Amino acid sequence: QVQLVESGGGLVQAGGSLRLSCAVSGNIFSINAMGWYRQAPGKQRELVAAITSGGITNYADSVKGRCTISTNHAKNTVYLQMNSLKPEDTAVYYCNVQMSLGPYWGQGTQVTVSS
Repeated sequence: QVQLVESGGGLVQAGGSLRLSCAVSGNIFSINAMGWYRQAPGKQRELVAAITSGGITNYADSVKGRCTISTNHAKNTVYLQMNSLKPEDTAVYYCNVQMSLGPYWGQGTQVTVSS
């Protein structure tokens, strides 16, 4: 059993910042990558940012320069620092972990950016 617990979402004004955290626990085997996805109402879930176990990062074009993904391997935690937030960033943000046993998802955390 693997658990992903997200935190850090909330309501913020445009231009503000939020830091999302996702702690992974349980039967953890060989994490290959960790990432954040988001899903806005009426839209498909999309990748926001991901980082491999080797530290290679990948960002959606819409967040490049505004978001930074990082990990604390000792704590099996992945973070997403989001700056200069825009109303279009409003969505439910999901943590994702890719392990040898398959992908795992968090329950999601709401991020709402007011204009």
